[in-house]
Amino acid sequence: MDEKLVELQGKIDYTFKNIALLKTALTHSSASNERHLSKLDCNERLEFLGDSILGFVAAEFLYKLRPRMPEGRMTRLRAELVCEGALYKCARELDLGSYLYIGHGEEQTGGRDRPSICSDAMEAVFAAVYLDGGRSAAERVITKIVLSRADEVLSAGTDFKTALQEFVQRKHGETVAYAIISESGPDHERVFLAEVTALGASARGEGRTKKAAEQEAAKERLGQLTVNN
Repeated sequence: MDEKLVELQGKIDYTFKNIALLKTALTHSSASNERHLSKLDCNERLEFLGDSILGFVAAEFLYKLRPRMPEGRMTRLRAELVCEGALYKCARELDLGSYLYIGHGEEQTGGRDRPSICSDAMEAVFAAVYLDGGRSAAERVITKIVLSRADEVLSAGTDFKTALQEFVQRKHGETVAYAIISESGPDHERVFLAEVTALGASARGEGRTKKAAEQEAAKERLGQLTVNN
């Protein structure tokens, strides 16, 4: 067996019975294209499955961790825990990019450290563990790699603008637009009203600064979107 695959299994604390699953999880489409292999030989299908598994495990984890936490708050925290930025951070801590099978062109343009490639591969690895060892194995690996950060996320202030941007780009590939639509109050107590537009609908938020108003608007729109997804 490839020594690097042995090394990676040690990092995630899981040993595969079917090592081919791990190899597929680490294979970017650029590698399968260069080798004239089938689209089924890259990690895209595993990434699709891993996204759902990760979302479910994170949801159950938060549900049990905070019995009194409202649904909207759990939804936003789940989005923050499993967003592309969070998964990229996890992938970098594992140095996951160094284990990927990628095409020459992607290699030359920094693909091993590209957030979208690394986060997708992270989800694919979770799916591979699930298929190889079942739900309990996947939960254990996901908890070790991703959900161990939950206390950090819970204690930190949420950057709703970043969370909304990543949610929209990851799921739909679109952009988010902000506008300050009104100002009120005396100079020393100004109140700004911001509006954010994402995926064809808008939400508003107020704040004492423009940035605070935009954060409130992003929080509202993210809540609307994640409730329906």
